[in-house]
Amino acid sequence: MVVIVGAMIVLVSVLVGFSMAGGKVMSLIHLSEFVTIGGASFGALILMSPVKVIKDLVKGVIQTIKGSAFGKAACVDLLKLQYALARLVRQEGLLALDTHVTNPESSALLREHPKLNGNHHARAFLCDSLAMILDGTVESAQLGEWLEEEISVVEREHHAASDALAKSADALPGFGIVAAVLGIVVTMQSIGGPVDEIGYKVGAALVGTFLGILAAYGFVAPLAARMQSLGDQEILFFRAMAVGVIAMNDGASPKDVVTRARRVMSTDCRPNQAELKDMFN
Repeated sequence: MVVIVGAMIVLVSVLVGFSMAGGKVMSLIHLSEFVTIGGASFGALILMSPVKVIKDLVKGVIQTIKGSAFGKAACVDLLKLQYALARLVRQEGLLALDTHVTNPESSALLREHPKLNGNHHARAFLCDSLAMILDGTVESAQLGEWLEEEISVVEREHHAASDALAKSADALPGFGIVAAVLGIVVTMQSIGGPVDEIGYKVGAALVGTFLGILAAYGFVAPLAARMQSLGDQEILFFRAMAVGVIAMNDGASPKDVVTRARRVMSTDCRPNQAELKDMFN
């Protein structure tokens, strides 16, 4: 919703300013310019990106528009689940986690925390991490290295998708110039025609430059930056999961597990001390 509001503010501001200066909004609508810029940008994106990056990019854009899946509600849900898992380990030992790890779909404990349980990627990471400590023989230092390696893979994939979108934004002004040059070529073919017709075609050519710059700096580049920011928030969420698992492997108390995991979360998502007290007292 925030993304849509921001995009609307950019678009309305440009159009209102243009109208205030005496311009006609319909003079900015030239289908040929949209086809040239949009088609060339999409083709370049396909050319520079593997299939997985394109898929991740589409998912990332959709999630960016919808909003982060790793906000405060998800962080609170994670802390509650880690507290419950740590209590289970304290009472029954690490092997008590086996049922929840091997069959997460049928785990009543996981179903009680829908924010995390409904995120298949996060749930899989948590279950895979817990599976590493079931036999109780893994050193926490080694476990931390393994989990950080896996998180690094997720981080690289996020960067690949957002970088592809950022590079597309960088290319848009250039494609706008291409559209403008093509428009001038068309204009030169009619150089002996009526002045009104020549003026119309020159205006259409300049619209190509305008659209390329506006799309780059008004929409695509900000979207890439926001997608990167939400990706960083997801990485912090995964690190909080990893820290909680390592704390359980250390035999930490449920409250200590939550305290360690909370410190890794971004400050706008972590619950404060009063909220923690209400959650676990």
